[in-house]
Amino acid sequence: MTGTKPALEWLSSVAPDPVACRREWERSPHGTALLPAGRAWDVLILPGALGYPTLDVLTRFLDRPGPVLVDFGDARMGFLVPPGTAARWVGTGVRTAGAGTWIVVPYPGRAPVGGTRWLVPPDGSGTLTDPVLLELAMHEAAAGLPGRKEA
Repeated sequence: MTGTKPALEWLSSVAPDPVACRREWERSPHGTALLPAGRAWDVLILPGALGYPTLDVLTRFLDRPGPVLVDFGDARMGFLVPPGTAARWVGTGVRTAGAGTWIVVPYPGRAPVGGTRWLVPPDGSGTLTDPVLLELAMHEAAAGLPGRKEA
């Protein structure tokens, strides 16, 4: 199951009113909707300086990671992970969005108008990034960042 329609259905399924969510996406000049985290996914939010190298590491080992959001200016990246991950995550510099939080979600398959956009769009299959693989990729990426001193 791939493509924009399955992705729209998968994303909007967590909205209190999925039909209203899809309508909001279509009518919003920015093509975004506010959706609750913690139902079908949580989000781990990394600084862009760590997020991009982490995504590079992930894509060396996976054909396709789960969906990844990036904000305007590439300052932060959000990796969609299984629900419950945010409540258990402990990591310096990593923000979490889980149950009780809401995130700005852009319309999949549409060119970004500004703000948040998909770096890796959802395909509608429900594939999420495994948090253990994400953590390992973060460690490998952090080890290669400029300014890191060898022990």
